[in-house]
Amino acid sequence: MNAVTVTIILIILALVIIVLATGYVKAPPNRAFIISGWRKEPKILIGRAGIKFPFLERKDTLLLKQISIDIKTNGYVPTLDFIGVDIDAVAKVRVKTDPEGIKIAMKNFLNMDEKSIMAALTDSLQGNMREIIGTVKLKELNTDRKKFGDEVQEKAQKDMNALGIEIISCNIQKIEDEKGLIIALGQDNMSQIQKDASIAKAQADKDVAIAEAEAKRLANEAQVAAETEIASKQNELRIRQAELKRESDIKQAEADAAYEIQQQEQRKTIEITTANANIAKQEREIELKRKDVEVTEQTLEAEIKKKAEAEKFARQQKAEAELFERQRKAEAEKFEREKEAEAKKIQAEADLYARSQEAEGIRAVGEAEAKAIEAKGIAEAEAMEKKAEAMKKYGQAAMIEMIVKALPEMAGAIAKPLENIDKVTIIDSGNGDNGVNTVGSYVPGVLAQTIETVKEVTGLDIVDIMKANTYDAKVTRNINVTGVSDVVKDAGLAIDNTDKS
Repeated sequence: MNAVTVTIILIILALVIIVLATGYVKAPPNRAFIISGWRKEPKILIGRAGIKFPFLERKDTLLLKQISIDIKTNGYVPTLDFIGVDIDAVAKVRVKTDPEGIKIAMKNFLNMDEKSIMAALTDSLQGNMREIIGTVKLKELNTDRKKFGDEVQEKAQKDMNALGIEIISCNIQKIEDEKGLIIALGQDNMSQIQKDASIAKAQADKDVAIAEAEAKRLANEAQVAAETEIASKQNELRIRQAELKRESDIKQAEADAAYEIQQQEQRKTIEITTANANIAKQEREIELKRKDVEVTEQTLEAEIKKKAEAEKFARQQKAEAELFERQRKAEAEKFEREKEAEAKKIQAEADLYARSQEAEGIRAVGEAEAKAIEAKGIAEAEAMEKKAEAMKKYGQAAMIEMIVKALPEMAGAIAKPLENIDKVTIIDSGNGDNGVNTVGSYVPGVLAQTIETVKEVTGLDIVDIMKANTYDAKVTRNINVTGVSDVVKDAGLAIDNTDKS
């Protein structure tokens, strides 16, 4: 391919592009582009694109949008009943888009604007409306405007078809007559309407009154029935409440009576139990007093018979007295607790477990006291053994110290039985001795005999030892005891206090 050919091809392509660029057209939906020229039939573009060859074809425009045309009679036109009327109407038209109609419209309205089309169609539409007015009476024209508009549209459409125009609608805007007959007809109709309205209102008021009366009657009957039903239900409620209250009072009275009877029974049981416990306690106290008197008598008898063994007797009697006292207290407490437990058991069986625990506690206390007594005895025995060892180690001075320290205890043991004597009967023997003096000198006499016995058994004169610090003992009798002076002083004070008491 040579350069000339390429150049020709490029020129052709350029021309084609130029033609396409300058001849391209696109019609909007409300306009039709008519392309005519070298074709036998013109090409119509509506809402689409096409090509117009420059210099060979031309483009014309046809307006397709809807146009409103004001149709007026411009004066009074007589109706069928010879009444002149002036009518103002509006017709909406547009160019037909079917092939036959658009061809006719192209011949009449090509390249015309909206005003030009309106001017071309107004005269024809006004003439058609004048013709229809002469065939219609005034009353029909005024009462059925839609029918008149349809007749004008139908009449005018025949002429519009020859122009390629389509009438979309025709509406009557205003109707006036020369003599004001339309207003008179309106007043007459208004009177009739008012009359009909008054009659209808009266009938409606009557119906409303009847309905209201009937409604009031029904409401009154319903209210009476409701109040009657309410009164009946309230009466039944009061009767039922009275029955329930009577039953409740009966139950409450029965419960109160049963509670009172139960209280009386419990009170009776408690009083009987308390009385029995008091009697048993008094009997026990009498028995204990009797035993105390017997023990006192036996103690006095034993002390008188065994003066030589005063220390041993005093210690044994003290231990027995303490043991007996603890046993007596334990028995008394046990007796009282047993009686209380028995009374509480009668009063309430529910406290059985607690009372059992309390009895167990009492048993534990007894065991603890027994163990304490046993421990005390063991401790005393150990103390005695240690004292014996000390006596062996320290000799006579230790024995003297032990004897001196024991004097207050001896005096207390001798006087202890007298505490349990509630009543003393003194019988004069007739030999001149005063019984009162005999009883008063009982403790000093027994203590003196005990000291004398110690002197005979051990060879220790406790009286001389106690008087070792006096002038007579140191000068005249030359008695000197070392190591026990403070103890002797304390023991002497204790003995003096014992004698005074």
